[in-house]
Amino acid sequence: MIRKLKQRMAHHRPVRFRSEGPKASVLVALTEHAGDPEIILTQRAARLSTHGCEVAFPGGKHDATDPDLQFTALREAHEEVGLPPEQVEILGPLGQIMSKHQLQVTPWVGLVDPAVELVPNPGELEAVFRVPVSFLLEKAHYRTHQIRAYGRIHEVPAWQYGDYTIWGLTAYVLTELLNTAYDAGIPMRARPEHQQANTK
Repeated sequence: MIRKLKQRMAHHRPVRFRSEGPKASVLVALTEHAGDPEIILTQRAARLSTHGCEVAFPGGKHDATDPDLQFTALREAHEEVGLPPEQVEILGPLGQIMSKHQLQVTPWVGLVDPAVELVPNPGELEAVFRVPVSFLLEKAHYRTHQIRAYGRIHEVPAWQYGDYTIWGLTAYVLTELLNTAYDAGIPMRARPEHQQANTK
């Protein structure tokens, strides 16, 4: 599965925004298990002013001192879960997405050692956990979740993994990853903001 992931990411041409705006990055980290990689996710702290208790990838806003968006994703992952940047093999980006707070979010796919020790930053996170790719690919585990965006109700991908509900932007990024790397065939409507984007 890792070999296929690397091959597909090498040829992937993700969506990019034409316009410039406030930016953020997230790290879509997979453990380098040959048979069944695991995806690293977090649950945000309940007391946070935005996205409290939600499942998310490690990540955050781009700082003016960050040389690029890949650096942002790695820096935030280090701050949030203690993942050293030098222990991540970046494979490339997925399509950019506009968050509900109007941040242009760039997901970066990377590989990490399965034995890496991760510790959630108590100021930002309730937990850090891992989800096997095989679980996400199993059709019986996939469902949809309704959200309101741009004045309309949208059906979006979602998963329930134990006590964790994976939905929203995080589920959308996972869907692109699974469809691109593993031909998952998960239905995914084009997001409204992508009408003003292009593919490089």
